[in-house]
Amino acid sequence: MDYDNMMLDGESLGPTVKISAADSTHVDFELTNVDLSFANSLRRVIQAEVPTIAIDLVEVEVNTSVLADEFVAHRLGLIPLDSREIDQLNYTRDCDCENSCGKCTVQLTLHAKCTSDEVMKVYARDLIVGIDRPNNHIGNPVITDPDGLGSLICKLRKGQEIKLNCIAKKGIAKEHAKWSPTAAVGFEYDPHNKLHHLDLWYETDAATEWPKSKYADWEEPPAEGEPFDFNAVPSRFYFEVEGAGNIEPDAIIQEGIKELQKKLAGLIHGLGENDGMNGDYDGPRSPDAMDGGVGWQDQGYTTPYGNAGNASAWGGGAATAYGTTPYGNSGGGW
Repeated sequence: MDYDNMMLDGESLGPTVKISAADSTHVDFELTNVDLSFANSLRRVIQAEVPTIAIDLVEVEVNTSVLADEFVAHRLGLIPLDSREIDQLNYTRDCDCENSCGKCTVQLTLHAKCTSDEVMKVYARDLIVGIDRPNNHIGNPVITDPDGLGSLICKLRKGQEIKLNCIAKKGIAKEHAKWSPTAAVGFEYDPHNKLHHLDLWYETDAATEWPKSKYADWEEPPAEGEPFDFNAVPSRFYFEVEGAGNIEPDAIIQEGIKELQKKLAGLIHGLGENDGMNGDYDGPRSPDAMDGGVGWQDQGYTTPYGNAGNASAWGGGAATAYGTTPYGNSGGGW
């Protein structure tokens, strides 16, 4: 696909995306004709709410390596797993199964034993993926190194053995970083600091001590003596998305937009259901509203301080549980 100068929704009044660079692990693009809140929302969703699959549970049968069980489990959780077509996998909390099944989890096993005098290295390629899964690629360890080994899990010397079963689940980075689809998301706007959103502290010269980014060449620098525009707002945002290998970088952005749309749709739906103007509001109400304006203190409730049939605990027509206070009889009020 030719990403150079690719335009999405090229209408001048709508959001515009211009992709400047892209490969199998990175994508750089410029987002224009949107406000700062939308651009930052997209950044946050991309980082924390795009679903992926990662090892979540590890059952250790044998581990005689020098690493503790928890250490090995942590390393397994950080191995990126293929998360393409993740929509075909259910969240375990939403699945109808009792514990786990092929619709919500992927099983992986690992068994390695060193029988030679040389140190044996156990890699992600040694993980065996179960066949009960939505498709043939989801849950596969992502291996991108030239030797085809993948991430290093542990090292074994002669006689040491490791045998374990893993359960990979669908999740988001908001729950744990192992579900993060990105290694980093760069986000920048106003490279010349015309809006003065940054306070550039410097010793002698700000220009030399704060070098400009490459995006400074994409915008006009401020003119000499140009007056400050208090009403100016940013409208061009530069993103640099680096994938972790489990999802292609362009798919990360598309999934992020989908998640953002779901959030907005849920908000609109919730506002439509709780429309108090139409009398359809079915949420919590105050006791006054439920009883047609009669307050709770007039409904015969008894509080720890006495009967609140028609007065507060400290005065009015009812005496309190304390009877006479140092300030007088509380039955007649203050």
